[in-house]
Order: sequence, then structure tokens, then C-alpha cells
Amino acid sequence: MNSWRIKLSDRLPFYYGWVIFASAVTIAFSSRPVMAVATLSVFVVPMTESFGWSRGLFSGAISMGGVCAILISPFAGKLIDKYGSGIVLAFASTIIGICSLGISFITQPWLFYALYVPGRAVFSGPLELGASTAVSNWFTHRRPFALAALGVFHSIGLAGLPILMQMIIIGWNWRIAWGTLGIYTLAIGVLPSFLLMARRPEDMGFSPESRERGELTSRLSSSIPIDEQEQSFTVSQALHTRAFWILSLFSFAVFVIQSGVSLHQVPHFIHQGLPGSVAVLTASTFAISQTAGQIFSATMARWVPLRVLLCIVGLAAALGSAGTGMSTTLGWGIISAAVLGSAIGGLHLLLRLTYAEYYGRLHLGSIRGITIGSQLSGQVIGPIAAGSMYDFTGSYQLPFLLFAICVLVSSVVVLSATPPLSKETAPSPH
Repeated sequence: MNSWRIKLSDRLPFYYGWVIFASAVTIAFSSRPVMAVATLSVFVVPMTESFGWSRGLFSGAISMGGVCAILISPFAGKLIDKYGSGIVLAFASTIIGICSLGISFITQPWLFYALYVPGRAVFSGPLELGASTAVSNWFTHRRPFALAALGVFHSIGLAGLPILMQMIIIGWNWRIAWGTLGIYTLAIGVLPSFLLMARRPEDMGFSPESRERGELTSRLSSSIPIDEQEQSFTVSQALHTRAFWILSLFSFAVFVIQSGVSLHQVPHFIHQGLPGSVAVLTASTFAISQTAGQIFSATMARWVPLRVLLCIVGLAAALGSAGTGMSTTLGWGIISAAVLGSAIGGLHLLLRLTYAEYYGRLHLGSIRGITIGSQLSGQVIGPIAAGSMYDFTGSYQLPFLLFAICVLVSSVVVLSATPPLSKETAPSPH
């Protein structure tokens, strides 16, 4: 399929990497936000009230989806390294579209789990890995900008979708909202990735960020020509570095907040007496504020060490979580959501950038397929912990404050995640 992509690239007045970027953007506007926690948050109240489910039972689907994502992500990472992101993203988008349509017809908890869990699993693993890895593979010097721009488009999609779904729920019902999500995803989220995405620029004869074509590498080649300043760690070598494990610990702690608070922030403010149509503004603020965090982090990454930036966004996430738990009005809720959203936006960008900068492009999918397990573990624990504590105490204040304390500690620890030793001095795989 690369032959016609090459013909297309010859007719374009710009680098083909921007086509890859545009394909990733279609994911950011379609399948990526559908199974996100912020979108699901607007369904918590109408669905639990409709069926009489507890918040813990409802949140458990997110956690189970995260567990499944942990299991499939290493395989997805290897597929991305070998075949490219296109086929993985197209397959994941198809699953999400079908599952969303199916949820609109459910009547029992097991049906909700049977449909939401697979959708959440491919969202959390393959979909997250595919888009960011594709952009990281096609950009080197402009990588911070490209990843930040991708994150901005994702934030826009994530900000708009909860509001749109809330409007559909108010105007019709939650079943129509889920059905709309499914049709929308299948309509625009599948074909662009499948048809346009190539694995790496070297597969089409390009050097990264150059329109000059040289010798094409094999589609399934396990090596790529890299410049003298670029090094690529194998999975085994990455596992022997201290930074790998510190980043994993930090990811776990912060993503407990990312999923646990963002899912329950709308129910929290409804519990404070705000109507759902008003409380949903906190979810949209959380989503759109991620744009500011990504732009700030991408700009500062040129001058500030990545580990220092990770510490800063971690401290901001802790502040946002604690602030949300203590907020009882829309005004303070918006402020807390903005702080938390900015932190999470910066976190997404910085983690993707750090792994690419620390460990290189060649095995990036496989390495991130493993490291994303810590991120997903946090996302598994966060929603069910917050939901269960609410069922027990009748308040979200305790879980949000506990989450903040854990992230505060991990943010200090991440300062020791210095760049790994050069590949030549790292242990070799056996």
C-alpha cells in the first residue's frame, strides 16, 4: 500500500508527515474521545438512575477495561513497530464504533460490561499508542510541537463531545447519545488511518522531516537508518534503566487522578446541588484546559529538563484534585478543573515526549506498550476507588484528597528520572 502513498507524497508540496498528523487528528475528533472518562462522566447519573446501579458498579467497567488494555497493549506495541499504526488505529476505531452502538440497546449490567470493556480496552491501549507513536516516528526536531498540536485537537474533541452528549441526553435520552457516538465513529474514524498512515518515513524513502527521498527500507525491517545523535534502546535495555521505573511509578500515581477525578467530577457537583447541564461545564473545562497545558509544556521543553516539567505538572495535578474535592460551587469547580486539566494535558505530552527522547524511535511502540501498563493501572484503580469511597462515605472529598497526597510524593520522586545512559553502556539483551 506504500506505493500509492509514495505517489501521493510526490504530488504534495509538503512533508508527508503532516498527512500522518492529519490522520491522527481524525482519531482525536472521532474514536479517541468516545470512550474517554470525561465523555462517560455525563452518562453516570442518567444510566445509574435508569437501572438503579451503584457508582462503584458503573465505574468498574472502566477499571475492567483498563485491565484488559494492560494485557493487550504490549502486543499492540509490537504490531505498531512491525506494521505501523494505521491498521491498529482502524481496527480499534471499528471496535469502539460497534461497542458504542451496542450500549444504546443494553438492559443489564453484564451487557454494559460486555460492550464497554472492549471499547475502553482498545481506547486505553492501542488507540493511545497508535496515534502518538505515529507522530513521534515521523517527527524528531518538531516532535514537541507535533505532539502538542495533536493534544490540542484531542482536547477540542474531548471538550465538545461531553457537551454535545449532554444536549442529546436532555433532548432525547442517553440511548440516543450512545447510538450517535457509534455512528459518528464508524463514519470518520476508520478509513483515514487505514489508507493514509505509513509506519515510518524510512518506509517511504524519507528522512524524518525531509521531503528528500533516498533508499526505501523494507516494510518489515527491524532496523532504520538513524542520524548520529539519535539512539534507540531495545525493550530489554530500557528495562535496565532507572528512569523507566521512576516514570512508571509517576505515571501510575498521576493517572489515578486523571481517571478517578475526571469521571466523578460531574457527579460530585451534581451532588453539591448543581443541575447536570451546569455541572458538565467542569468536564468541558477540564478537557479544553488540557490545551493550555500541552502548549506550555511543548514550549518549555526546549529549555527545561523533561523531569522538572513532569514534577511541575504533577504538583499542579495534586492541587487540582484537592481543589475539586473541596469545591462546592461552580466557580471553584471551574478553577479546579482548569488547573487539573492543564496538568493532565501537560502530562500526556511530556510522557510521550520523554519516552521518545529517552529511548528513540525504533522500539518506541514496544516500549510504550509496556510502560502504558502503569498508566492504565492507575486508570483502573482511580474510578473504582473514588466510586467505592463515595458509596461508603457519601462524598468524593476523601478520595480526591488521598489521590492528591500520592501524586504530591511521586512528583518529588520523578525529579530523579535523569536521561538513561547511552545505548552503548546499557546492558545488552540476552
